[in-house]
Amino acid sequence: MAAVKNIIQLKGVHKSFAAHHVLRGIDLDLPADQVNVIIGRSGGGKSVLLKHIIGLLKPDKGQVLIDGIDIVPLSGKELAKIRKRFGMLFQEGALFDSLTVAENVAFPLLEHTKKSRSEIMDIVEEKLARVGLKGMGYKMPSELSGGMRKRVGLARALALDPQIVLFDEPTSGLDPVMASAINELILQTRDEFGATCVVISHDIPATMATADEIFMLYEGKIIAHGTPEDIKNWDDPVVQQFIQGKAQGPIKVY
Repeated sequence: MAAVKNIIQLKGVHKSFAAHHVLRGIDLDLPADQVNVIIGRSGGGKSVLLKHIIGLLKPDKGQVLIDGIDIVPLSGKELAKIRKRFGMLFQEGALFDSLTVAENVAFPLLEHTKKSRSEIMDIVEEKLARVGLKGMGYKMPSELSGGMRKRVGLARALALDPQIVLFDEPTSGLDPVMASAINELILQTRDEFGATCVVISHDIPATMATADEIFMLYEGKIIAHGTPEDIKNWDDPVVQQFIQGKAQGPIKVY
């Protein structure tokens, strides 16, 4: 059996904002070619962790390695090259309201490639078709449902055929049917586009439906990691309270 390749590694990562110590020595190995879901409380540092992975934040201490390269000391120009290997789906899709759907998906291709307009539009149409939005390029974001906007955001995230796709709370604010559709898109991103997926979530049903491996962030540290079945049976009252969604337990409700 081939050894598992850890495409993203955080080693001893600390991050504070003033007196607030958000990440407290994070050690994290995220394997390639699978769906890795990081769960934890709202405001618990998941998005801060994600911003370290893509290099939007630098740690106070520690290393962030992408495919073996420590991105912490890199210059802006060097970091830009690494970022081309990433696609990111933001919580609300983060579309440009003044651009059509097609123009939104085309944006990274216009910014980062020298492809002709016809080549770009071929890619745009292909990506939209792959996320179930064939023929919708002429529409404006305001004409779309929340779920459709997220699909457009995913098409844009996939425009440059990234090696890694980051999902920030992808099912937030969606009804169960649309959340299920987004879950299928995450699995499609892994299986059909061949990307490693890193998902930030506190949606436990979605996590259990999509994750190859789950990592729980609590009080600035990873306190549990394993398959969905491992996490369901994890012998820690904090983990059990969180995944069962109970008010009573060691996690304080403020």
